[in-house]
Order: sequence, then structure tokens, then C-alpha cells
Amino acid sequence: MNPVLVIRHARTEGAGFFGLFLDQKHIPWHMICLDKGAVLPSDMANYSGLVMMGGPMSVNDDLPWIAQELTLIRQALAANLPVLGHCLGGQLISKALGAKVSANPVKEIGWGEVSASADTKAAELFGVSTFESFHWHGETFELPEGAQHLLASQYCQNQAYRIGSAIAFQCHIEMTEEMVNTWCENGADELSASSSSPAVQQAEQIRSNLAQRVAKLNQVATHVYSKWIEMLKH
Repeated sequence: MNPVLVIRHARTEGAGFFGLFLDQKHIPWHMICLDKGAVLPSDMANYSGLVMMGGPMSVNDDLPWIAQELTLIRQALAANLPVLGHCLGGQLISKALGAKVSANPVKEIGWGEVSASADTKAAELFGVSTFESFHWHGETFELPEGAQHLLASQYCQNQAYRIGSAIAFQCHIEMTEEMVNTWCENGADELSASSSSPAVQQAEQIRSNLAQRVAKLNQVATHVYSKWIEMLKH
């Protein structure tokens, strides 16, 4: 099997639990670290799937790698390769398919409940109809034409969708305890500056019962990732 291509945009936003999951399933994967100046491949010919992680930048920023990454997303979808986007990654999928990415009504940081769309079979993807996910975003995506809405939260209507062979998340299901702690440390100034938002928790709240929260989120992520790898071409 060709490896899964994982694109990292920021040092602290790597593959997380998704990488651990692939290792447990003995699925090969290769991570390209754009934060280290790595260059994206020109096409998806040598990969079995495409995964984009998060990052603090906006898909609307003038960054040299965005156009090439959008091209890879379109190529993967055209070839019916499985595509998965986490937060910024989900926004990139929307951008690649012509949907708008803009500011969310409020910044959303910390733990918050998300609910599966009742009028679809969305809950089958997650194994539950509601769960506590992790959030750290100020922007949000619109759904591309033909997309199936999957998740919503109190403060962000579009938390996940599915279209073709792609699943896009606004929330973060890939978290580990280490990632949560690192983000709280590195994002201390942002947490303080955003304290007036009703959807922003402070580090003490975020770290409360952290092991149990991450373990439950990992269970949901395992359900999602197990469905996603069924689309990989062997």
C-alpha cells in the first residue's frame, strides 16, 4: 500500500492521535512539515490518502503553499482517494471546493459538545449522537455544494461535513493530552485576550479531567478513523 500523506502546517499541530491510530493499524504514512520548509509533492500518484492537520494561519492568507495544497485536495477527490481535514485542514477542503471560509461569530477554544445531524446517518460515523470535542478556532467554513452536514455545536453550526471521499472537521478530534497541554502553554496570551468570548475556556478549565476527556475523544476518533481507512486503496 502507498503511504497516507499527512500535511503538517505548524510544529505543535502534528498528526496526534491520528498518527498513533495509523501505527496501530500498521498503515504506512508520510508527514510533510510545511513549518520546516518542506515542499509538497506535485501530485498524489504515490499516496493512498490525504490528511491535513490544523494551524494558526488562515486559508485566506497569501501563503506560497496554499494553492498547491488545494490542487492536491482536488486531485485526491477526483481520484476518489480518501481525504481528511482537521480544523485548518477542513477549511482547506472547503476552499478547494469553492466554499467560503470566514470569521466565526465567536472564537471557540476548549472543550464543547457537538451533536450529529439528526436527519442523516451522521451518528454512525461517530458511534454516538453527541460527544465532547476539542476546539481552537476563530474562523469557520461554509459547506461546499453537495456536502452532507455532520456536526454542529452551540457556537459553530458547521463542525463537520462529508463530501465524496472527504471528511472535513472544524473541531479537533485528533487531540492527545500532550497536544492539549502544549497548546495551552503556547496559546496562553490568546486565551487571556479572548476571555470575553462565551466559547473560550481558560487553561485550568481545559485541563480539568484531561485524561478522561481525551480518552473519550480518542474513542470517537477511533470510530471515525476506522471508517475513513476503509476507503484506502490497497
